[in-house]
Amino acid sequence: MAKSEGINRLFEPVSEIKTEILERFSYSMKDVVYTPDSNDSHCEIVEDIESPKIKQSIVYETKELAAVCPFSGLPDQAILKVTYIPNRYVLELKSFKYYLISFRNVGIYQEHLTQRVYKDLKNVLEPDFLEVITIYNTRGGIDSTSKISSLEQ
Repeated sequence: MAKSEGINRLFEPVSEIKTEILERFSYSMKDVVYTPDSNDSHCEIVEDIESPKIKQSIVYETKELAAVCPFSGLPDQAILKVTYIPNRYVLELKSFKYYLISFRNVGIYQEHLTQRVYKDLKNVLEPDFLEVITIYNTRGGIDSTSKISSLEQ
């Protein structure tokens, strides 16, 4: 492998990605009656309903994905777009944010990061459909986009 010139920064290994932090909740819908109280936070579950019959596509997008290029030691920043059709679970967004933050100091190639996010979300959510796209900031005049879709597997 070619060696990068200039300053090489230390970075963390891939084992520092916090997959265990990802949380999910049931996709089954519940009829909920909200009863305002002094805190305006009380609710009562009236009836459990199975997952909706109509399939719904959920899309998450962030411009705050960052990791470190293991070749140059320079930061890689990207837009991340996740699209999925839930089967039984929906992703809890706060846990997803913390998961994404865990990439910040990790040395991982762009394509491997895309694959890692896809694999982790597929394992946690067990969706009917999943697509992960990373669109990286231009480097050296070259735009880089990586995409993995369950339709292509």
